[in-house]
Amino acid sequence: MGKLDGKVAVVTGGNSGIGLATAQQLVQEGAYVYITGRNQSNLDDAVKQIGKNVTAVQADVSNFQDLDNLYGAVKSQHDHIDILFANAGVVEKAPIGEITEKMFDNSFNINVKGVLFTVQKALPLFRDGGSIILNSSTQGSSGALGSSIYGATKAAVRAFARNWLVDLKSRKIRVNVVSPGPIKTVGLAAAAGASEEVQKKRLEFLSSLVPQGRLGTPVEVAKAVVFLASDDSSFVNGIELFVDGGMKQV
Repeated sequence: MGKLDGKVAVVTGGNSGIGLATAQQLVQEGAYVYITGRNQSNLDDAVKQIGKNVTAVQADVSNFQDLDNLYGAVKSQHDHIDILFANAGVVEKAPIGEITEKMFDNSFNINVKGVLFTVQKALPLFRDGGSIILNSSTQGSSGALGSSIYGATKAAVRAFARNWLVDLKSRKIRVNVVSPGPIKTVGLAAAAGASEEVQKKRLEFLSSLVPQGRLGTPVEVAKAVVFLASDDSSFVNGIELFVDGGMKQV
């Protein structure tokens, strides 16, 4: 028996990294999971890794038709949603003075607009008493070089949760935020620099900022999401759960 037996979950950006690890953990706990991603090949690989109780729907969360297709697929097979992990997002960095309109639009379209309408379009299928988890970041509440656009999008995600839990009070739908610190993913390595040597030094530097002295893993974030999705957190609502090895506490 799993903590989530019989539950139906949606994980956006579930084809890699934190999203994939979370989808795997949700299935292990008994849920049936729908995952999204923009790359069909990556989705196909993710389905093979998860192995069972999963449906992949190619979707860009900033595209309304794609979201409608996603929830159409859910409705045709299961007719409801119990858990939503709004995880899909992008990281684009540039210091003030070098930010482009294209960068701004892309970041806000996916990280803010995408999260908003991923949740809003799910609500007609959402069971009362369900759980919504939004993926933010430690950078939503702290500064870093070249991260103003990314940080602003993640601060917006945190603000969504505070307001949506009030909007959804009558339906007893909980809304919480998970905010990872530096997590060892392909995306983090790619953002660290072009060459392997630059990447290695950057990742070592990030590790040095974490009190536990290492990067986190996608599975560690996934387990936090499972906690927020399950009845283990039945009286937890509106929080920002930092999964960062203590980085934000010092």
